Amino acid sequence: MQTKLRLTSLFLVAGLLWTCPAPAAPQKAVRHQAMAHFKPRYLGVASWYGQQHQGRKMANGKRFDKNKMTAASWYFPLGSVVRVVNLENGRSVVVTITDRGPNLRLHRLIDLSEGAARQLDYVSRGLTRVFVAPAVSVETVQAEIDAHWVETSPAGSDE
Repeated sequence: MQTKLRLTSLFLVAGLLWTCPAPAAPQKAVRHQAMAHFKPRYLGVASWYGQQHQGRKMANGKRFDKNKMTAASWYFPLGSVVRVVNLENGRSVVVTITDRGPNLRLHRLIDLSEGAARQLDYVSRGLTRVFVAPAVSVETVQAEIDAHWVETSPAGSDE
């Protein structure tokens, strides 16, 4: 009796899988493509680090300079350019993620260099609430005008 029940269950499950209209793989691919345009934005607490790390090697292999516009974060890839907005005074700064940190146990979103923290005006407090989002890069290219497409009017004519 148990063998018949197991076989019946097996055939039932196999039949349901066989008649499934859409396989799982394409659905995952479609979901992944939709997420490709997703830009993460975060609200959280920012801290800063300066002299105590001056000259130390960062995760990107370069030496830390407290006056450069850099930051450490676990939430963005190394080399990402992000805009950080201080929610307490509205000031913002664009920094490059060059290091990993702060420690996740501290519940902080980003750790800015002293120079970036100075521009956001929170060095004396040590911590501030921030909004962090990827910075949009805008590259401009000079437009070329094809002379034969431009209609010129003769000098002195009123058209």
